[in-house]
Amino acid sequence: MIHSMAGGVLGDLSVHTFAKVDVGGAPLWYLAPMRVTAGQKVVVPYGREGRRVTAVVLKTEDCTAQTAPVPLSRARSILRVLPEEEA
Repeated sequence: MIHSMAGGVLGDLSVHTFAKVDVGGAPLWYLAPMRVTAGQKVVVPYGREGRRVTAVVLKTEDCTAQTAPVPLSRARSILRVLPEEEA
């Protein structure tokens, strides 16, 4: 158990990889359940209906639940990485 500086107990300390992707000019954060690198093309759910669109990975970051750019409960995941020939 790890305690915060404020005296509370920090819960989930697992590390999650997030990828910032460019979806039609809009940079959005997605959980990356597979290894991705900047420049790769990926398929992500987009919009309320979760329509599948192609996006480009801008960068990745390893984060805990406390440092994640998006709350884990609201984060969407990358669906798949496109092979080079499809990109």
